Order: sequence, then C-alpha cells, then structure tokens
Amino acid sequence: MNSNPVISVNEQLNLLKERIREASDLFLGYPVSKDFDYTPLYDFLKYPINNLGDPFEDSTYKVQTHELEKEVIRFFARLFRANPKDYWGYVTNGGSESNLYGLYIARELYPKAMVYYSESTHYSVKKNIHLLNIPAIVIRSQENGEMDYNDLERTLQFNRHKPAIILTTFGTTMKEAKDDVSRIKGILRQLAIQDHYIHCDAALSGSYGAFIEPRAAFDFQDGADSISISGHKFIGSPIPCGVLLTKRSLRDRIAKGVSYIGSLDTTITGSRNGHSVLFLWYALRAMGAEGLKRRYLHSRETAEYCLGELRKLGIEAWMNPGAITVVFPKTPENLKRKYQLATEDTITHIICMPNVTKAHIDAFMEDYKVEMQREPELYLEEMEF
Repeated sequence: MNSNPVISVNEQLNLLKERIREASDLFLGYPVSKDFDYTPLYDFLKYPINNLGDPFEDSTYKVQTHELEKEVIRFFARLFRANPKDYWGYVTNGGSESNLYGLYIARELYPKAMVYYSESTHYSVKKNIHLLNIPAIVIRSQENGEMDYNDLERTLQFNRHKPAIILTTFGTTMKEAKDDVSRIKGILRQLAIQDHYIHCDAALSGSYGAFIEPRAAFDFQDGADSISISGHKFIGSPIPCGVLLTKRSLRDRIAKGVSYIGSLDTTITGSRNGHSVLFLWYALRAMGAEGLKRRYLHSRETAEYCLGELRKLGIEAWMNPGAITVVFPKTPENLKRKYQLATEDTITHIICMPNVTKAHIDAFMEDYKVEMQREPELYLEEMEF
C-alpha cells in the first residue's frame, strides 16, 4: 500500500508552479526571453484556435488567426529584405520545424543535391537531414564557431557536378557565430554552381540581425532562399514557436490542394497552434522594429558588462561581433546547475536575453567569487581543462 499522502490537483499544480517559477528566476544559459505579459490575451485560451492550412489562402475552418499570421510574416519579410512581390511563410512549432521546411523545399527543388552544414550547426539539422534522406557533408568550423569558408570551397569543388544545399547559421548554439551568406553566395558563383539553395537558420540572432552594426550578411538580399527564426527566444512566448520565411515562387513548387480544409497543404504540420501566432502578433505590434532594436541594444549592453565583469575576475571571456552571448571556460558544476548554464566540451556561455539585467550578472559574479575562494584548486583545475 502506498504510504505517501494523496495531494489534491490544486496542491499539485501549486507545487509545479512554484518549481517552474524558481527555475525560471535563475537560468542564464539558454536563449529564452521571459519578460512578456500576455494577460490581455488570456480570454483567447477558451477557444480551439487552429491555424491549419496555408495562412495566405482561404480555409473552411474559421476558428483561426490567419490574418494575424500574415501580419507577422509581412513584418519579418520587411526586416529580412524579402522581395515584396515574392515572399511567403508561416508560424511553426519552433526552429527545428522551420529548418525542416527549408531543407524540404531545397530537396524538392534539387532531389540529387548534397547538403553542406558546419559542425557548429544546431542538432536538429542532422535529424532533419536524416528524415529527408539527403546526403550531407559536414564542414569544419573556425575557432569562433563560424563556418570555415576555405573548407567549404574545397569540399564544393569535389562535388561540382551536384546541386548544393547550404545550411548556414546566424547565431550558433554555443558561441553565437554568424555564417556570412554573401560570402557563401560568392563561393558558389566562383565555382559556377548554378543549382543551389541556401537556408539560413537564424533562430536566435535573426530577430535582431537587421540592427547589428556593421550589418551582417544573412537575409534574402544577401542570397538566402529561406530563413528561420524562433519566436520564443528573443521576442518571448509562453509557447515555443518559430517563423519560416521563403519565396512564394518556391512554395508554389510543392503546394497541393486539400478539399477537406478548403486550402492548400503547404506546411509541415496540418493542425498548427493559432495561439502562438496571437502572442507573436501582439508582441510585434507592441514593440515594432524600433522596440526590437531597443531590446537588442539593451541585451548588447548587458553582454558587454558581463564580459567586463568576468575579465575582472581573471576569466578569459570573449564574444563574437554583435553577439549577446558571452563565452568563457566551463564553470564548476554547482554554478552550472544553479544558473542552468549550457556547457559543451571546455566552454560555458551566458546569453544576455532582454530580461537579463546587470543585477542578474552581479549576483552570478558574487557566486563565482565565492566558488573561487571556496575551492581555488578545483576552480583552477576546471578552468585549465
């Protein structure tokens, strides 16, 4: 017989809420914004909002937010300098689905192509390539996490007879490195590889990429054929979501009509979350492009402050140009667990999302000082690993 007391549903929910609140207060290692307030939208949770079908086509099902979804797509089409007469997109369940869609279009255009992606690419890419059954080659990364363009060029030369699908990253997972789409486009041009497709995974940095100075090359004018971003990262959403943008002319190559919903089947999933569209639309209407820029400048200032404070402790911290991610040698385990710091091999990072303040950084630094004083030998051993 179970001797544990049975707790009520409300008690269980309260315990869960408290656990999530505590975990949310401290994390610094993952790119998720939490400074949002969607209280005015709570009444919409009473309705089964389902954005099935193409947001740019009419649908029989009317409990949806397609009109708002189109506004979200138009906003990012302008930000990413898409051709105003040739763009399309939709709100996805997250960056992995967005990357899958970019690769899916590319495969349909060039079924005999080879995919090229760097070793710093997000883990979802390998899975997506496997799902789509496309041959692929991994390209080396530079020390800062950016794609090694010389290795890319050499590898492309060996496969010039095949169409090329290049998956670039604008803000790598650990170092927030940014692949130069314009430079990659130049390599393809130099090698006379006319059949090619470039998808840009801009999950984190795409939301503020237009505000980085000097401007980084990642968007449609730079040569991208599709771009993906995450909605719950820099913008912030209680539900994970993403945005996929591509050219309407490319989408038309794979569109199929579905009489059941009275719309075109152009998305990966059939039923799609209409509430996350509502959150994104509300946030973008409130912030606008200028608001996004201010968020970026705040995050950038906080990251610079974090970098300086780490260096004051003698820690060899660094950042990529325009980044809001601070990279440094891996931290001791208890700091990693307390602040939920992502660690890979010998490095750890702090991502200064818009909700992160100098006070958060100060609290982390105080804990770091205590750790250094408590076990200096262990600290030095881990730093030199």
